Amino acid sequence: MSKPANIEAAAPSRLGTWINHHLHSVVFSLGRALRKPWATVLTVAVMALALALPLGLSIALDNLTHFAGSVQQSRDINLFLKPELDAAAAQEIATTLRARVDVANVVLRTPDEGLVELRQSAGLGEAIDALGDNPLPTLLIITPADGDDAALAASLEALPQTDLVQHDALWRKRLDGWLAFGARLVQVLSVLLGLGAALVVGNTVRLDIQARREEIGVLQLLGASDGFIRRPFIYLGAWYGLAAGALALGLIGICGLALRPPLATLSQSYGSPFVLHGLDLFHSSMVLVATTILGWLGAWLVTGHFLRQTRPTET
Repeated sequence: MSKPANIEAAAPSRLGTWINHHLHSVVFSLGRALRKPWATVLTVAVMALALALPLGLSIALDNLTHFAGSVQQSRDINLFLKPELDAAAAQEIATTLRARVDVANVVLRTPDEGLVELRQSAGLGEAIDALGDNPLPTLLIITPADGDDAALAASLEALPQTDLVQHDALWRKRLDGWLAFGARLVQVLSVLLGLGAALVVGNTVRLDIQARREEIGVLQLLGASDGFIRRPFIYLGAWYGLAAGALALGLIGICGLALRPPLATLSQSYGSPFVLHGLDLFHSSMVLVATTILGWLGAWLVTGHFLRQTRPTET
């Protein structure tokens, strides 16, 4: 006779149980949020508005930085040569300047090229034709290398061929200062409003915990760990954070669509090709990840505080 097969049901592994409970907590927390639609919408809307403000300021600052980069000529030094210098002498001076370590680039603009550009940009064709002779000097547009632009401008003024040096260093420094201040303001507002969003999540999760206080007490008496009890609530906070991040991105997108046409008209009136840019896919994904973590953190702190207060004491 053959021995009877001893077939035992394999018990699930500890890792499998842990993963299953996480998956169950994800679905269960989403279900609880959907069963209270108005409370969920209110919480997500408040968080989204708090997150949209620093996010919008950050995008505006980024666009302003791009605009400042498009006005890079503010860092350039315009060197006007004396009128008696011919094209060969101007080219020789440009070649000499290009060899300097404190100079990144030199563009030579002849009087004829300057006159053509002035005629096209200013619409003064008839007035320019009435002048007869070309009154414009030879211009060297010098882009400084990284370093002291003021020292370079001073050395250019000392050249015997120099008629005038034009350098808007003070304006550029002020612009850089405002941009640095704006970046710090965005950082401060991001911290404060991010903390506010986390507190909103924490308060919402706290109300949900209070509603399930007796259930949590029973689980603690049965020996459930804090992590087991905490998981549905922290996933609920993560869902709040993810939804708030998506709504904040949607609000920013709507605001961008509303502002783009008048801004394009304003830019065209100044002859500038500036276009308002929003967040790309990568940065939008990073925003969603950050808001999800923010919601998770707010719920984790609140549940941890609650569980420490309600943990049964040993007699």
